[in-house]
Amino acid sequence: MRRKIPSLQALACFDAAARHQSYTRAAQELALTQGAVSRQIGALESFVGVALFQRTRHGVALTARGAEYAVQVASRLQGLEQDTLDVMAGQGGGGGVQLAAVPTFATRWLIPRLPALSALHPELTVHIETRTRPFLFADTTFDAALYAGTAEQVANWAGTRALRLLTEDMVPVYSPALAKALALRQPLTPQAIAALPLLQQSTRPTAWRQWFEAAGVAAPMALSGPRYELFSMTAAAAAQGLGLALVPSLLVEAELARGELVVACDLVLPGDRAYYLVQPERGEERPALGWFKAWLREAVR
Repeated sequence: MRRKIPSLQALACFDAAARHQSYTRAAQELALTQGAVSRQIGALESFVGVALFQRTRHGVALTARGAEYAVQVASRLQGLEQDTLDVMAGQGGGGGVQLAAVPTFATRWLIPRLPALSALHPELTVHIETRTRPFLFADTTFDAALYAGTAEQVANWAGTRALRLLTEDMVPVYSPALAKALALRQPLTPQAIAALPLLQQSTRPTAWRQWFEAAGVAAPMALSGPRYELFSMTAAAAAQGLGLALVPSLLVEAELARGELVVACDLVLPGDRAYYLVQPERGEERPALGWFKAWLREAVR
């Protein structure tokens, strides 16, 4: 039976016009004439029997139905593009893993260990894109996600199962340059740290206060200091001597090894968050994902 699918050219024109809200800019992106784009979208509207754009004084705008369709078309085209790239790279046989990941964990923990995975499975390729929040796997091409969150958050991610990897235990770190500038003697006491400039993590706004409470130390300035969105930013600021950072030790392994950061105090704040490998419950697990997951289990040990 013939599938009721519009032409790919018409869908590509519609996707570009929807993103730009302009036939002219869509034509420039696709190296077509404006008239060609207009004809393709007109043919698509006739095919689906729905108006996708409406004319405005400034050009065109998506209709409500058009906006809904644009989201779906963009997702399908992205998936089709990725499938095509996989085939072109010789990975159509299941040798690739599409992975969503929180950025700092991916860059600082996962990627430095990928050479070991390549040595074990040279036929396996891991593709990584950034995602920080739960999403519907059905709307994406991802095989799995590396996610940071609480056990409750992971349990509430509908239609998935999760493998707990590593806990987010936090340690205070700072640069030797700052220690020298302030004539600090290591290791620092919690009382001494309370009087120093503190760098804040916007995604863990109460971390310093919890750390001082665990130490039994009053710290009126525990919530003060410049805030950074990513742990990589906070670690970089600490390495530049801007203050002390409270970060998961597993995310600053490289800086500690190079001596760019040092642990200021041995008091560890056990995290209520952890890093998980999350995958959809649906369907049979592809061999490539099985290889990646088995290697990941060994890597976290």
